[in-house]
Amino acid sequence: MPFTMSQLMQYRAIHILALSLFATHLPAQQQNPSPMVEHTRLHPRLTKTEPTGTRTPLELGTLFVPEKLQHKHTAKLLFFFHGGDWLPQLAASEQHNLAVITIQAGAGSGTYVKLFTDPARFPALIAAAESASHLTFTDIAIAGWSAGCGALRQILTDPTSAARVHRVLCVDGVHAGYTTDTPDRLNPQLVPENLAPWLAFGRDAIAGNKRLIITHSEIFPGSYASTTETADEVLRQWNLTPHAIVRWGPMKTQMLSKTSAGGLLVVGFAGNSAPDHIDQLNSLPEYLHWLSKN
Repeated sequence: MPFTMSQLMQYRAIHILALSLFATHLPAQQQNPSPMVEHTRLHPRLTKTEPTGTRTPLELGTLFVPEKLQHKHTAKLLFFFHGGDWLPQLAASEQHNLAVITIQAGAGSGTYVKLFTDPARFPALIAAAESASHLTFTDIAIAGWSAGCGALRQILTDPTSAARVHRVLCVDGVHAGYTTDTPDRLNPQLVPENLAPWLAFGRDAIAGNKRLIITHSEIFPGSYASTTETADEVLRQWNLTPHAIVRWGPMKTQMLSKTSAGGLLVVGFAGNSAPDHIDQLNSLPEYLHWLSKN
């Protein structure tokens, strides 16, 4: 798909912004985004649509209850971080019996981490959503794209909150710091604290007690671990080996690897530029179908 010079400049700007949002560590760290844009593969985008339903502002974020849940007494609840409002709402409306709280907190994973430094906030939001909707939420999922995955990590850090969560979807956003300023590229050492919540929840998923989906691209930030490096590391610690595949994924993406065990699914995708990163957000409706599977 050919790009105009204006589109190239726009994608370059988005890419720099998107990578800057990943940083969760030292403020002085710099990202090194690829200037390349791949022209062969199409990058389709969802059409902005506002599905019918009720939208209720909460203390944090907005609760969207699709119209088809109007006369229900129980439903599933999804928290989605860093995807705006309309796209997660559209994706939720296409699922069965699912409401969603959309939360957009600004730039940087650290911004999302700070939202849940008080462990009481997450259960309080669930209670507020039940009160506002008059629904009982029987299945809680948390999901995020890019920097929004910082909120997922922080929520899972608290054992009480983690126990409330049944399903987790991390879209191109498991990042970690390197333990040294000059990491060994063949064997990078990642900050253990950044991976610990994912490892614990993943073990529950592998045992069949939870559902965890992690997707990653080939984007290489340079000054902190890429989503490919973190995926490789958590798989290693779970004693799992990624399996190479070549097939089409959602939204014309190209799948490169897939690993599954119990309720765990880790999928790697081609692409190291901004359009590739944004492809994964636009794949959310399909990812939520994956997430709903037991």
